[in-house]
Amino acid sequence: MSGKKIKESVGLALLNVFFIVLCFVTLIPILYAVSVSLSGRNGLLSSDFSFIPRELTFENYRAVLFGEDIMRWLSNTVFLAAATVALSLTMAVPAAYCFSRRRFPGRRAILKCLVLLNSFPAVLSMFAIYRLLRPLGLVNSRAGLILVYTGTMAVFSLWNTKGYFDTIPVEIEEAARMDGASDMQIVMKLVLPLAKPSIVVTALMVLIYVWNEYIYATTFLTGEANYTLAAGLAALQATEMSGSWPVFAAASITVSLPVLIIFFLCQRHMTSGLTAGGVKG
Repeated sequence: MSGKKIKESVGLALLNVFFIVLCFVTLIPILYAVSVSLSGRNGLLSSDFSFIPRELTFENYRAVLFGEDIMRWLSNTVFLAAATVALSLTMAVPAAYCFSRRRFPGRRAILKCLVLLNSFPAVLSMFAIYRLLRPLGLVNSRAGLILVYTGTMAVFSLWNTKGYFDTIPVEIEEAARMDGASDMQIVMKLVLPLAKPSIVVTALMVLIYVWNEYIYATTFLTGEANYTLAAGLAALQATEMSGSWPVFAAASITVSLPVLIIFFLCQRHMTSGLTAGGVKG
């Protein structure tokens, strides 16, 4: 083996070791939260803290699952996330394909305007959105919040899927059209299956946004029964659970599990969707 190959192998090994160590470092806060959630002591920053709890208990998780309103907040968040993902993709995917394949007057200007509108912080539009929703009776309703989320994430979904449609060669569609396929058949049986990784990635991004969103949820939904997970956990941490960090840690771990499971189930599509740039077989 030549000296150059030896250096490359050593460099690659060191790089792998670095990233492995970095992964373990990033896991420390999560392991810390898991340890606190399983602890029978309410000592978040105690000097004798150990990653292996001295008083191991699942009572904190029982309190989360049966003693609080977290399951109701989970139901609210799942409903909002599912509706937002469905509406965002329903509007964004056809629009993205149109912007990718069609050349019409004002196309570039519209795309630039969409980017500009989506670049401002959400807090700047709060008052305007409130003034628009109040006459329609959509303040303090899930329909209004879904409308806000969809309007926010549809632009992101459009840009994310358009970039993937751009990587699909037009020649494939032209060949299918020469074989007698209609435009609907080309889109449904050829383009969308090829774009599946990008659509899955976009759907997951929208889901994570809605799952973690706090500002809109606390502004346009009031009342404990209407809380989302982000709003509910923030309220609990600031009030009666502020003296019970193990219960709060258990709640945080519990509400993170659904997204984590979905992420692992979609990992194969995410990898190809983020790295692909050519034809899918």
